[in-house]
Amino acid sequence: MKIFFLFTFSTFLLSAFEQATASAHYDKILTHSRIRARDQGPNVCALQQVMGTKKKYFSTCRNWYQGAICGKKATVLYECCPGYMKMDGTRGCPAVAPIDHVYGTLGIVGATSTQQYSDISKLREEIEGRGSFTFFAPSNEAWEQLNSEIHRNLVDNVNIELYNALHHHMVNKRMLTKDLKNGMTLVSMYNDQKLLINHYPNGVVTVNCARIIHGNQIATNGVVHVIDRVLTAVGNTIQDFIEVEDDLSSLRAAAITSDVLDILGRPGHYTLFAPTNEAFERLPRGVLERIMGDKVASEALVKFHILNTLQCSEAITGGAVYETLEGNTVEVGCDGESLTVNGVKMVKRKDIVTSNGVIHLIDEVLIPDSAKQVIELGGAQQTTFTDLVAQLGLASSLRPEGQYTLLAPLNGAFSDDTLRMDQRLLKTILQNHIIKVKVGLNELYNGQELETIGGKLLRVFVYRTAVCIENSCMVRGSKEGRNGFIHIFRQIINPAEKTLHEMLRNDKRFSVFLSLVKAADLDDVLSRPGEWTLFVPTNDAFKGLTDDDKDILIRDKNALRNILLYHLTQGVFIGSGFEPGVTNILKTIQGGKLYLKTVNDTLLVNELKSRESDLMATNGVIHVIDKLLYPADLPVGNDQLLTILKKLIKYIQIKFVRDSTFKEIPLTFYNPSITQLTKLIEGEPEFKIVREGETITKVIHGEPIIKTYTKIIDGRPVEVTEKKVTEERIIQGPEIKYTRITAGGSDNEEKLKKLLEEEVTKVTKFIEGDGHLLEDEEIKRLLQGAGTEYTKVTKVIEGEPQIIEREIKKVHLEEAPVRRVQPTRRTQGGAARRRTRLAYS
Repeated sequence: MKIFFLFTFSTFLLSAFEQATASAHYDKILTHSRIRARDQGPNVCALQQVMGTKKKYFSTCRNWYQGAICGKKATVLYECCPGYMKMDGTRGCPAVAPIDHVYGTLGIVGATSTQQYSDISKLREEIEGRGSFTFFAPSNEAWEQLNSEIHRNLVDNVNIELYNALHHHMVNKRMLTKDLKNGMTLVSMYNDQKLLINHYPNGVVTVNCARIIHGNQIATNGVVHVIDRVLTAVGNTIQDFIEVEDDLSSLRAAAITSDVLDILGRPGHYTLFAPTNEAFERLPRGVLERIMGDKVASEALVKFHILNTLQCSEAITGGAVYETLEGNTVEVGCDGESLTVNGVKMVKRKDIVTSNGVIHLIDEVLIPDSAKQVIELGGAQQTTFTDLVAQLGLASSLRPEGQYTLLAPLNGAFSDDTLRMDQRLLKTILQNHIIKVKVGLNELYNGQELETIGGKLLRVFVYRTAVCIENSCMVRGSKEGRNGFIHIFRQIINPAEKTLHEMLRNDKRFSVFLSLVKAADLDDVLSRPGEWTLFVPTNDAFKGLTDDDKDILIRDKNALRNILLYHLTQGVFIGSGFEPGVTNILKTIQGGKLYLKTVNDTLLVNELKSRESDLMATNGVIHVIDKLLYPADLPVGNDQLLTILKKLIKYIQIKFVRDSTFKEIPLTFYNPSITQLTKLIEGEPEFKIVREGETITKVIHGEPIIKTYTKIIDGRPVEVTEKKVTEERIIQGPEIKYTRITAGGSDNEEKLKKLLEEEVTKVTKFIEGDGHLLEDEEIKRLLQGAGTEYTKVTKVIEGEPQIIEREIKKVHLEEAPVRRVQPTRRTQGGAARRRTRLAYS
């Protein structure tokens, strides 16, 4: 019980401390000011005064070290901290200021105008007497800045207007700055009018957006806080103000259309940056009509002007980012006396205080990205791209109701040669940067393919710190608009057109390397689909290599493959996808490691510079180097080979271990894909039930006639007729075992078909007229819950294991759309021969 009590009590104290701390920003900043001025003597505070003005601040660390407030240079002042005073002949402010009643304290803090008005309005007697008051006293400068007509009316009617105005600055209890919590509403002593308190993290405390410039001057009957302006009464909501203000009729119409106006009539602490009618008139007519005709866009537009926090102008001493009701952010800052929004001076009138927030009138309409068309999202660094899209007629194809993704290169990506291209070719290049669907950054994944409006497929590569599409990687700045996303790229995207092998074959710089690839029987690897990164030495890397040297290399195929496959790694690695300055370790097909990093936008491979990187192929990427790579830990055991390698490789010391040999690297590291085709073969395979494990050897004499090859391309069959071929094949074990399921009745057949579709994802073989043939393990799993109406028979087909096994794995259950050969021959028993269809994929 004691432990529980201690825990509860400590939690309460901690909570109370946190609450006090959260509302005492003013006192924290004041403490920092004392610390900065400790060399000046006791109880001295350091302030910053904006040059050319009388505005002084107890500054945040940020403003202090910048030596500026709102972008204007600030000088340092040293004054007595609130509540202290100087003494002749001593340093600092060692004396405590005298404590007097509120009226006398007004004189102590220098608010003599307020003191004078309190005297002539008959308020003096009240604030000298008994009670506990908080007086937010306007400074002398505040009275001078008050509208002259209002000022005159107050002075002319001191017994009522002035008396009431001063009462509006008072609260009937003592409230120190630590008691003035952010968002608090106090009731003034005049007609229960509201006083809205805001206590900001930078130490600024405001009352109806008037800043406390000298706080916590204790009096015998209360406390005095000096403020920088005269308070006016607050009665209306933001909605009320919009509805009666003629200069906001356009905003009013937009707020009504989007059903946002009612929000501004609810209790809260809002900030509205209200565009004037003139601001709306500056918008292009088509843009305004489009947004106003789209309720989603118009709602986003209006909400983008509203903050869910109350930001008085006097609290803003530097730039800060605030979230809007629309969901995106705006940067609110200051430039001298002017407020800025997103870095632009646009505030015409500030601090119109209402009962649920504050209004700042602005002369520009803020359009959020969510209300823009995707082509409008381009920033200053993508103007070349957006201008070209418009000039070449592609912008008109981006329909407002469509969904698109723009892959916008930076302006610097467009060279003069690119811009001088034939417009038809340039249009094709730009089409490669427009995706026909809307894809956000968080929807991209490695291996993804995106189709452009020109029909090209672009590959996505995702790395630890980068996302790349083909040869180009993203930079920060992705945006989402009404009909799409825009992503920013470093370079123009070049979709791959050729395989690695075709690229080597078409570039004379790589002729020596390609000849070695062919000699090592590796050219097929570079021709087939896949994902490879190939580091290709130019012919310069082989200078000094004689024909005899080349013959020696070629004769030792294991050595040659080890050397060449050290240049190949699985996966597509774009140079600009690597984190700059960080070493990336890639395992090669040979088994050794490559060490890659980028320095000053140059790719280094084992510390060797890549002369050209990111040459995209349909099955990988090429990085060009001018040296032959060799694994430093791989020894050579042949003197002749060592001599050759030393000619070519001088940047590392090659190990020599006599009689050591290179390991054999079988070509099983890649799976050659087989073009999907269908063979129609006359004849019927024999079925024979055998004991498990028994081997069959048999010679078949016959004339297998290949009638048609059908290639499935883009889902359509293309038939190729070839001549008849007579062959003799020897098929020997081990035998291949299949399971046939037989279903009785049409209903059972349909049920079986459904089971197959639901339960079996990979069907290995289907022979017409012989039921459903599947691998036994799959059928065993299927039949466990299938019922008793199905029977299974295990049969064995003779054949070459290595061929049949491969064919089995590629067959699909679906019937391929091919021509059928008419059955003309029968077996000895008189039964019609079955046509066997083997489908490869």
